[in-house]
Amino acid sequence: MHFDRFLNPTRTCFYCGVIRAPMEVFRYLFFNVLVFFLLCVAASATDRYTEALFTLKSEFLDDFGSLSDWIIPYKQNPSGKIHGCSWSGIKCDKNSTIVIGINLSMKKLGGAISGEQFHVFKELVDLNLSHNYFSGKLPIGIFNLTNLRSLDISRNNFSGHFPVGISVLENLVVLDAFSNSFSGSLPVDLPELEHLKFLNLAGSYFNGSIPSEYGSFKSLEFIHLAGNFLTGNIPPELGKLKTVTHMEIGYNNYHGRLPWELGNMSSLQYLDIAGGYLSGSIPKELGNLTKLESLFLFRNQFSGFLPDELSQISSLVSLDLSDNHISGPIPESFSEFKNLKLLSLMYNEMSGSVPMGIAELPSLETLFIWNNQFSGPLPSNLGSNRRLKWVDVSTNKFVGDIPVDICLGGVLFKLILFSNKFSGGVSPSLSNCSSLVRLRLEDNSFSGDISLKFSRLPRISYVDLSRNKFSGGIPLDISKGFDLQYVNISHNPELGGVVPTEIWTLPLLQNFSASDCGIRGSLPKFHLCKSISTIELSDNNLSGDVPESVVSCQALVRMDLSFNNLSGRIPEELARLPSISIIDLSHNGFNGSIPDKFRDSLSLVLLNVSSNDISGSIPENDVFRLMGRSAFAGNPKLCGAPLRPCSGSLAMLGSKGTGKLILVLILCAGLAIITTISIAWIFIFRRRSKGKWKMVSFSGLPPFTANDILRSFDATESKEAILPLSASIFKAVLPTGITVSIKKIDWEAKRMRTMSDFITRLGSTRHENLVRLLGFCYNKQMVYLLYDYFPNGNLAEKIAITREWSTKLNLVIAIARGLHFLHHDCYPAIPHGDLRSSNVIFDENMEPHLAEFGLRFLQQINEGICICSRLVQVNSIVQRRRSCGWMFVVSGRSSWKF
Repeated sequence: MHFDRFLNPTRTCFYCGVIRAPMEVFRYLFFNVLVFFLLCVAASATDRYTEALFTLKSEFLDDFGSLSDWIIPYKQNPSGKIHGCSWSGIKCDKNSTIVIGINLSMKKLGGAISGEQFHVFKELVDLNLSHNYFSGKLPIGIFNLTNLRSLDISRNNFSGHFPVGISVLENLVVLDAFSNSFSGSLPVDLPELEHLKFLNLAGSYFNGSIPSEYGSFKSLEFIHLAGNFLTGNIPPELGKLKTVTHMEIGYNNYHGRLPWELGNMSSLQYLDIAGGYLSGSIPKELGNLTKLESLFLFRNQFSGFLPDELSQISSLVSLDLSDNHISGPIPESFSEFKNLKLLSLMYNEMSGSVPMGIAELPSLETLFIWNNQFSGPLPSNLGSNRRLKWVDVSTNKFVGDIPVDICLGGVLFKLILFSNKFSGGVSPSLSNCSSLVRLRLEDNSFSGDISLKFSRLPRISYVDLSRNKFSGGIPLDISKGFDLQYVNISHNPELGGVVPTEIWTLPLLQNFSASDCGIRGSLPKFHLCKSISTIELSDNNLSGDVPESVVSCQALVRMDLSFNNLSGRIPEELARLPSISIIDLSHNGFNGSIPDKFRDSLSLVLLNVSSNDISGSIPENDVFRLMGRSAFAGNPKLCGAPLRPCSGSLAMLGSKGTGKLILVLILCAGLAIITTISIAWIFIFRRRSKGKWKMVSFSGLPPFTANDILRSFDATESKEAILPLSASIFKAVLPTGITVSIKKIDWEAKRMRTMSDFITRLGSTRHENLVRLLGFCYNKQMVYLLYDYFPNGNLAEKIAITREWSTKLNLVIAIARGLHFLHHDCYPAIPHGDLRSSNVIFDENMEPHLAEFGLRFLQQINEGICICSRLVQVNSIVQRRRSCGWMFVVSGRSSWKF
C-alpha cells in the first residue's frame, strides 16, 4: 500500500486541472475521511518506539529503499511488544519491549537529522549511523541517550562544530566520528568520559591545538586525530595516557618538537605522527616504549642523528622515519630489532655504511634507504634471512657487487639499485629469483654479460639495465619473459649483438629501449606487436630497411631509429599507425620520397628524416611546417615547406596566355586573402598579441589552424553559453563542435623554444588517468594550451560527498596510476608539481583524471629559475620514488577524507 499517497491525497487533484463535479467532490471528501480514520487506527496500534522510529525515517533520504520494511501495521499491538523490533537495523531486548540498538550502517541514507525523537530511546546502548550520506549538524538530541555505550557516525558529512555536552553520556565506550566535515576546536569535554576507550575524530576539519586536557583520559586505548587542520605544539600531557595502545595524530600542521614525554606511554603499541611538520631531533625517550610495534614519523622535519635508545624497542615490527633531515649513520644497535619487518629511512641525509647486523635481522622484509649518502658495499649476507621482499637502496654511493643471497628466500619481488656505483656482473642467483617482478640496475658500472635467464623469471615485468657497461648482447631468451612490459638496456656501448628476432611477440611489452648499444644486423619482422608503444634503437649499427610489417604495431606512439645505417624507402605503413606521434629516422641512408599518407595522420607530431637521401616534396600540411627545418635538413633533393619551395610548383601557369590570366587571378585572390587576414588581425587578434600565431596539434585534435582556434574564443555563442572557469582557464567550442578547456600562459620570447619543447613532451604524454593535452596555439607573447574538457567538475567541488569505500579506493588507485605513469614511465620524469583536489577532474563517466601536470615546472622555466639541477633531481628522486603510491594514499586522508 502506498502510504505516502494517503498522506497527501490532494496530489492527484492538483494534476487534473479541471473543476470537480459534485459526485467527485463527495468522493474526494469521503476518501480524506477514510484516510484520516486509517491513520488514527494505525496510531492507536503503534507503540512510542515504533512511532519515534517511523518519524525518524521521515527525515531520511532513502533513494534506494533500504528501509522499505519500516512499515506501521494496522493491527493491534499484542502483549505490549514493539512492532519496530522486526525492522532491519533495530535490536530489542529478549522480550521485544525495549529498543537497545539502532544500526543503520551502509544503508545509503541521507539528509539532516533533527534528533527530536532520541529522547524516547533512553535505554539505547548502540547507535550506528556510519557509511551513509547524513549531513548538517550533529543533533544535540543524541545526548539524551544516556545509556549509550557505542556511537558510530563515521564516514558521513556531518559539519559545523562538534556540539558541547557529550560528557553526559557517562557510559560511552566508543566514539567514532571518522571522515566527516566537522570544524572548529576539538571537543574539550571528552576526557570527562571515564569509560571511553575508543576515540576517532580523524579526517575532518578540526583546527586549533590538541587540548592539554586530552592527557587526562582515564580508560582510553585508541585515539585517532589525524588528517585535520590541527596546529600548535603537541601537548606533553599526552604522555600521561598510560592506557593508550594506539595513537595516530599525524597529517596536521603542528610546529615545534616531538615531546619527550610521549616516551612515558607505557602501553603504546602503535604511534603514527607522520606528516606533522615536527622538527628537532627524535627523542631518545621513545626507546622506553617497550611494547611499541609500529613507529611512523615520516614526512616531518626531524634532524640530527638517530638515537641508539630506539633499539630498546625489541617488539618493533615497522619503523618508518623517511622524508626528514636525519643525518649520520644507521646505528649498529639497530641490529637488535629481531621482529622488524619494515625499515624505511629513505629520503634523508644519512651516510656511512649499512651495518652487517641489518642483513641478519631475522624478520626483515622491506628495506628502504634510497636517496641518502650511504656508501661502501651492501652487506654480503643481505637476503640470507630468506624473507626479503622489497629492497630499494637507489640514489646513494654504494659500491661492489649485488649480494649473492639477495633472493635466497625466493620471495624478493622488487630490487631497486639504480644511481649508485655498483660494479661486477649481475649475480647469476637472480636468474633463480622466480618471484622477481621489478629489477632496476640503471646508472651503475655493472659489466660482463647480462646473465639473466628470462625463462626462469616468469613474473618479471620491468627491467632497466641502462647506463652501465654490459657486453655480450641482449639475451636471446628475453622473448621468454612473457610478462615483460618495460625493457631498457640503452647506453651500454659495448653490448653489441642483435635485436632478438622474437622480441616483438612479447604479449605485454610496451617499451623497448636499446639505444647506444652497438647493436648490428637488421630489424626483426614486426609480428604480433600489439602492445608496443615505444621503440628506441638509436645510435646503433642497424642496417637494412624498416619492415612493412610495422603496420602490426597498432599501439606504437614513438619510434626512434636515428643514427644507424638503415636504408630503403620510408614505409607508408608507418603513416597508417593510429597513435604514432614521434618518428625519428634521422642520420641514416633512407631514400625515395616521404609517403604522402603522412598528410592524413591525426596523431603525428614529429617526423625527423634529416641527414638522409630523401627526395621529392614534403607533404603539404601544417604539422610538417611546424616541425621546423631541422627535421628535414641534410636532404639536398628534398623541397617544400619548411625548406625551399619546390621549383615544379610554378608549372601550373602553363602557356603564356593562360599563364598571365592565371597569374592575375592568383594576384587578385592573394590580395583578397591579405585584406581578409588584415581585417581579422585588427578585429580579432589585436587584444592578444602583435606576434604571429602558430598552432601545434597532438593526437586527438583535428588539424585546425591557429585562426580556427582563436576565432572560436570570440564566437558569440561560445561566450554566451560557456562561462569562464577562472582568469586563466576557460572553455571554447572549436569549429567541429569539440569543447575544450583552455589555459592561457604568458611567456617571454627568449624562453619560447624551451617552453614549447616541454609542452610538446606534455602533449605526447598519454594515460587513461591524465587529462589529454590536445595542442597549443602560441605567439611570442603567450600560449593557449588546449585540453580535453570534462563536464563533471573536480574533486574539490565534490569533497563533501560521502562515497562508498570501494569508490574511494578506485579514486585513489586511479590517481596513483596517473602519478606512477608520470614518475616511472616518462623519461625524463614529469613531476606533477601541483597535486591537489582541484586538479583531479571527472569525465562523463565520473572517472578521475589528473590535470595541470607539469605546469608548475613550466612556470619555473618561464620565470627563469635555474632548472638544470632540478632536472637531475626530478630524474633521480621524483621519478624513482616507488613508495609514493602508498604514501599518497596515507597522506590523502587529510585533504581528501579517506
